[in-house]
Amino acid sequence: MSGQGSGGNVLAAICSFFIPGLGQLVQGRILAAVLFFVITGTGYFFWVLIIPAVIAGIFHLWSIIDAARFAGAD
Repeated sequence: MSGQGSGGNVLAAICSFFIPGLGQLVQGRILAAVLFFVITGTGYFFWVLIIPAVIAGIFHLWSIIDAARFAGAD
């Protein structure tokens, strides 16, 4: 049984730390992975506008926490 705090979730959180959405992809959640990657990547791309960069930072942190706290279907 793998739940919150399992080794898989730790690995997924580490993956999301480096590339937003990669942790969700490792967990098999493709839609969440694409959304986190696109929103965060777009925000970081427009970092010069400041607000998108702040939003991207929030989504990046959210993707890490989401990957760490994910509890799959038992």
